[in-house]
This record gives sequence, structure tokens and C-alpha cells, in this order.
Amino acid sequence: MTKIMIIDDEAAQREMLAGFLKKKGFEVEIASGGAEALERYPDFFASLAVSDMKMPDMDGLELLVKLRELNPFIQVIMLTAYGTVENAVGAMRMGAYGYLTKPVNLEELLINLKKASEQNRLITENDLLRRTMADMADIPEMIGDSAEVMRVRSMVSRVAPSDSSVLITGPSGSGKGLVANIIHELSSRREKNFVQLNCAAFPEALLESELFGHEKGAFTGADKKRAGRFELADGGTIFLDEIGDMLPPMQAKLLRVLEDGSFESLGSERSKKVDVRVISATNHDLEKLIVEKKFRQDLYFRINTVGIELPPLSQRGGDIMKLAEHFLDRYSRKMKKKVWSISDEAAAKLMSYNWPGNIRELQNIIERAVVLSTDDTIRSEDLPGIVQTWVSETPFRKVSLSEIEKDHISAVLRAEEWNMQNSSDILGIHRNTLRQKIKDYDLKPDK
Repeated sequence: MTKIMIIDDEAAQREMLAGFLKKKGFEVEIASGGAEALERYPDFFASLAVSDMKMPDMDGLELLVKLRELNPFIQVIMLTAYGTVENAVGAMRMGAYGYLTKPVNLEELLINLKKASEQNRLITENDLLRRTMADMADIPEMIGDSAEVMRVRSMVSRVAPSDSSVLITGPSGSGKGLVANIIHELSSRREKNFVQLNCAAFPEALLESELFGHEKGAFTGADKKRAGRFELADGGTIFLDEIGDMLPPMQAKLLRVLEDGSFESLGSERSKKVDVRVISATNHDLEKLIVEKKFRQDLYFRINTVGIELPPLSQRGGDIMKLAEHFLDRYSRKMKKKVWSISDEAAAKLMSYNWPGNIRELQNIIERAVVLSTDDTIRSEDLPGIVQTWVSETPFRKVSLSEIEKDHISAVLRAEEWNMQNSSDILGIHRNTLRQKIKDYDLKPDK
């Protein structure tokens, strides 16, 4: 419900507007002047306001400035019985969304308020997106500047504001759950619940109860009614981890919820309806499971509106050391040990290792190394034996710097779907320079 504050020194006017807007579904707070509005606003924190221009204690423009100090995104519509072009221009310059004259045309006011509400939503979401994307640089799964992690960041930022179903794929330990959480936090559902369920953690009989809940007496041991994960996630997001481990009978029941939002709790014949965004994750090849008749194709299409593939750590190149330094800083602070650096020999071992456990394994190894370190540097002997003795099966490839640059530019262009502005920003070069390099390296979009 959209919150709106009405500020007017005329009691009849504010009561008339309040009654009209309450009937239209707004949550309304009223104030008889600027001082009262500023006193009440912090507790109500409306996204919209309608204010009279001329009031005894404070004029509307002064109030507008003070309200925007409390909430920079508030959208204010000014009302006056003395409409002039100069007043309108002044109000708009001060940040008012709109300007209406008295007597107020209620339908015109309603149209303006709907547009102002949408403007508030867009500004707020863009600000949250900008700040959260900046914060991603401190999240292990998003640390780094490899083309692979840039691609993931780009996909997350584009898919998050929508309500589309997302399927996150990638090996264990690559951060699928954390990426799902970021998508939720960047979405319009962020104020509602983010509910997680590991589908591989429950046998089929219990999984149905976990997803849809049960009534008292539905089965042996069901001594009270219990809400399922879908009901708890109503209005928010449900994250179904390891969905590839779900058996076909349960897949059919899940498909129904995704198609029309309805389900029945175990032991109940009454249907419930929910509004839930679904994010799924798996480390299985679902297309292969479809061929083997172990996963429903119609469910696959339903959960895979947008797919995000997380790369294994072994494919993230230089990100490995950035991540290692991030975890080094975290655990040296946590353990209050002055361990500041990683020796060249230890770094070489970390870079050549194949990381079957991905980011989770790197995190554990750095934590262990901080515990075992005897001075301010992590050395090769502080690493587990498997890392110390690992010999890469990939032969050293002698390549020129221009070949490395060509490969990197090509990878960034593909990740950004050949968006020149985004690609040049990531590469740190001007668009004209990027165009010249595309020409020099004879790069072309994939067909």
C-alpha cells in the first residue's frame, strides 16, 4: 500500500483529500502545517506528499526542501489557489513532482500521484541497484575483474529487477546461493522473505511437506499445522537449491505451483494461492537428465526463463589471488593475527592448483594458512599438502601479449553481448580505442 502525507491548513480540504485517497487504496497521514508534517514524517516515511503552497507556519516550498532532506526520493505535488507560471516553475526547480491549482480535480490528482509513485519506485530501485552493485565488489563470489565474473555481475544486475524465474548453474562451492540472495536483494521483493530449501536434503515424502506445508494429523507425527516454504515466501522469493535432485512425482507438483501459484497442503483439500518468485540452482546437467527421463522438460522451461552460469574458480585466472587476499584480510582480522601477505612461492601454488572445491575450498585453505602462519606472511608450507604438490596438467602456453589482449577483449565483448559502452567501461578504454582494437584483431560477434 502506497503511503502519502497530506499537508494543508484547511481542515475541510485535507479531510476531503484523505477520504478520497483512502478509498483509492492509499495509506494516508494528515498534517495541518509544515511543522506538524516534519514532526510526523519520520515515523510515517511516505513516498508521496501533497502539500498546500500557502500555510501560516511554513510555505510549501520550504516544507518541500525539508522533506527532501529527510527522504531525497519523496515525490511532492504542490497545491495552490493562486496558480501562476512563476510559482509552478519555482516549485519544479525546488524538486516538486507536480503542481495543481485549487479546487483540486481529483481524477487529475490521482493520475499525477500514480505517475509520481512510479517515479519514486524507479529512483529508489536505481539507487539500490547502484549501491548494491558497488557492494558486490566486497562479496567473494563477485570479487575480481575476469571476463567470467564481469559476465555474472552483468547478468545479475539485468535480471534482478524483473520477476522472471532464474536458474543458476555451476559447480558446488561456486556461490549459487549467494547469487540468488543478491538477486532477491536487488528486486522489488526485497522487503519480503527470501526462503531457501535444499531439495537434496529431504526424502520425497518430507520434501512435499517442506514445500507445501501440512495440516494437523496429515501423517504420523504431524501434531500441529505447519506452513510450507511456498507459503512463507508469499510476496517474496523462494530459492530451490539442488533442484536437479528432485524426483519426477514432486516435479509435477512443483510445476503446478509455478504455472498458477496454487497448491494444497498435505491433509487439506483447500487450495492456497501465492505470489512467489522462484530461483533455482543445480550442479547437474538438467538437459542430460531430461534425455534420461529424470527431469521434466516442461519444468525445465518454467524455471529457466533466465539462466546464469557460475564459472569454476579454475577459470577465473587472476581473480584467485584477489580472493585469496580478501580472505587473508578477513581471517587475520578475525583471529587478530598480523598476517599481511602471501609469498610468491605460495601464490604460485595457489594459482596453479585446480580448485575442485572452488571458492569454498580457497576460503578454507586461507583460513587454515592464517592459523598455521608463524610470521606476517603465508608461505608454501602453510598450505595443505595437496596444494603444495599439485602439478598442473595444462602445459604452459607461449603466447604474445597481443594474443592475451585479443582473448580478453573478445571475452568481455561476449559477456556484454557486444554493448560497446559497457565493454569499454570494463576494459578501461575509450569506445573509439575499443573499435580500433576490434578492427585490428578482426573480432566479430558470434552468429
